[in-house]
Amino acid sequence: MPHIPLIDEVALIAALGVLATLVLSRLRLPAVAGLLLTGAVLGPAGLGLVKSLEAIEVLAEIGVVLLLFTIGLEFSLARLASIFKQVAVGGVLQVGLTIAAVTGGAMAFGWPAGRAVFLGFVFALSSTAIVLRALTERRELDAPHGRFIVGTLIFQDLCVVPMVLVVPFLGAAGSQGNVLAEVGIALGKAAAVVVVAVALARVVVPRLLGWVDASRSREVFLLAVLALCMGTAWLTSLAGLSLALGAFLGGMAVADTDYGHRAMGDVTPLRDAFVSIFFVSLGMFFDVRVVVAAPGEVLVLTLGFIVGKGFLATVAAMAMRFPSRVAWLAGVGLAQFGEFGFVLARLAESAGVIDAEALAPILSAGILSMFFTPLMVRLAPHVRAGERLLLPLEKLLGVRSIDQEEAEHPHAHSGHVVVVGFGLAGQTIAKALRASRQQYVVLELNAETVRAARARGEPVFYGDATSPEALAHAHVTEARAVLLVLNDPPAAQRIVDVVKRVAPTVPVLMRTRYVKEVNGLLALGAQDVVAEEVEGGLELLVRLLRVLETPRNVIEQRVKEAREATRTSERKLTMRRTTLGEVKALSGLKVDSVLLGEESPSLGRTVVELDLRRQTGAMVVALVRHGAVVQQNLSEQRLAAGDVVFLAGDGEALRKAMGLLAQGQFAPDAS
Repeated sequence: MPHIPLIDEVALIAALGVLATLVLSRLRLPAVAGLLLTGAVLGPAGLGLVKSLEAIEVLAEIGVVLLLFTIGLEFSLARLASIFKQVAVGGVLQVGLTIAAVTGGAMAFGWPAGRAVFLGFVFALSSTAIVLRALTERRELDAPHGRFIVGTLIFQDLCVVPMVLVVPFLGAAGSQGNVLAEVGIALGKAAAVVVVAVALARVVVPRLLGWVDASRSREVFLLAVLALCMGTAWLTSLAGLSLALGAFLGGMAVADTDYGHRAMGDVTPLRDAFVSIFFVSLGMFFDVRVVVAAPGEVLVLTLGFIVGKGFLATVAAMAMRFPSRVAWLAGVGLAQFGEFGFVLARLAESAGVIDAEALAPILSAGILSMFFTPLMVRLAPHVRAGERLLLPLEKLLGVRSIDQEEAEHPHAHSGHVVVVGFGLAGQTIAKALRASRQQYVVLELNAETVRAARARGEPVFYGDATSPEALAHAHVTEARAVLLVLNDPPAAQRIVDVVKRVAPTVPVLMRTRYVKEVNGLLALGAQDVVAEEVEGGLELLVRLLRVLETPRNVIEQRVKEAREATRTSERKLTMRRTTLGEVKALSGLKVDSVLLGEESPSLGRTVVELDLRRQTGAMVVALVRHGAVVQQNLSEQRLAAGDVVFLAGDGEALRKAMGLLAQGQFAPDAS
């Protein structure tokens, strides 16, 4: 069998990647950092064990396409519309501020205008793959800073198109008119692709996947999903757009069908494998010799990515009136070099905009910033100094001016409930409180949600509950309870800490996803913490045991044992009673009814006096009188004309009982 070098190198990458990730996990460092380190060790500037760089880059590109496809599966067109403001406004602010600041700074240091603009382009783009993976692992895609980051990343991907067209002209003069024309054509193509994606999502894709699903073949379904993923990426590349953007649009097209979750489950293992190779390939670009040769330049550029770019992203978030904490987390999340920066760098080098010697420190600094990003995203929620430094800017920009007049005095009474978060759970709880005539006030960080709720007359206000000022506006010290139902675990921990400092006697009730987090939250001061994995598991256990027809007392004992093992809830067991027809063990029994007429010999007699069970083998299970079921003392009720008696038993027993009740004799066989 012929020797295939690429197989050897992929095996080496996988083995060393596992080893590096395990070592770093012992140090509580994220897996992405281990994969980047693996690439640096195996790459040309490291041990040089990987020679097939072009083939590895192809595998890495597949990883990016699959990653963006799965992100598209999570962001349907409806969800994308809900973050349109973050995509449009936030993206323009972040990209525009970064390009302007970096271009101006580079020109001040004597760089030519074309090269300075190229540097601005490179700094404006962030790593979609690294950031989205970090947000997904931390369950923060739906948090306020997560929505801003995702919207900005989408806008950056859209900006790659005109940037790719502009970069070749940056090294030449007098072609501005051509550049503008090319950019206009590219934007037109992008708009057309989006329109086509929407049309496919609504019309073609659901029918196509329906036909494929009818084959009942998992392999065929997976191939169809991969065809949609790679096909949309390829078609957008033909239009001059990025592969990643096409894959993202393809994912959104599938997300709006009934097969989105199934597609996610089938594609995820492939995505994880290829994305890991992508991170390793990024690490191969790192050249330690460049760092040794120009440590000062690499350090300045690295700080530029992490500090300078992060600050500009923070300003963009605060300009959209996000509070300091959200802006701080958004800035940290966007403070790194982006994978599309490599595309621009190669294009600029081939067009003569920048030479390899000047480009090397930029790439090395960029990879260092990507290495530090997972670490910073993990640490940022626990670093409060950044938020405090932003407070003057927050006041200057009037961040909390949304609904400010109402938020100053959201209610003029005490004894209310402060609800933090107004997603589905928050809305359900608010509805129940309103129906129970309990007063409440809600703090929410999604401005669109706040406006929509206030338009309906609900007491929902824009405020960051991690801030003592926002809690003071909600009169938390006079509240009966604080309820946390937000999708931001680090923020929830902060809120518990702040509430216990501001209003130590007010009970805090909250949810968390994992039972391992409960004790830490209780130690912070939470009175009651519901672990979703426990409650969800117990609910499934109850329903399963009911399907298995387990007696109720046994189910109660099993649930009691499970609760004692977890010690996370004192909620009483609740489960739906089983109807007679649902019990398979009683499937041999039949139920029938008989209307008592004026001639019935049973009139005026009780069920006990009739003694039907001994005479016929059937039993009376219900009595309907005047259209209502008799609930109390069924056996002592004296039967009357017009009553409907329901009997249970086998066919022969029912025939005998119905005959005795109706005519005083056995009825003909009706089994």
